[in-house]
Amino acid sequence: MSVRPSNLDQKIADRLKRDPAGLLPAIAQQYDTGEVLMLGWMDDEALHRTLTTGRCTYWSRSRQEYWVKGESSGHQQWVKSVALDCDADAILVKVDQVGAACHTGDRTCWDADPLTAVVGERPDSGS
Repeated sequence: MSVRPSNLDQKIADRLKRDPAGLLPAIAQQYDTGEVLMLGWMDDEALHRTLTTGRCTYWSRSRQEYWVKGESSGHQQWVKSVALDCDADAILVKVDQVGAACHTGDRTCWDADPLTAVVGERPDSGS
């Protein structure tokens, strides 16, 4: 596993279940509407920076460097809360998103390519 040096609190770092590259998926969600905005990747240091700066920091797998969301585009993410899932292998960051979350300019990363799916219905409870 590739773990880059980090200032992340050791108690948090010890809980994380990272992929072989030392990363965890991080879902960004609009804090007040529940809208799911994007998925990025964080290592220990990106999580540390996110927890301590109030801005979302991700690890770019393609560029192999840290990036603060909105630093160049102006489409910032202001952190409202951060949580680990029950297995400590994914991160949920509730943010106040400024502008588009997707690099394509769409509000979310799921706006451009919806798939057709059968809509399921919950069975009648019989009451």
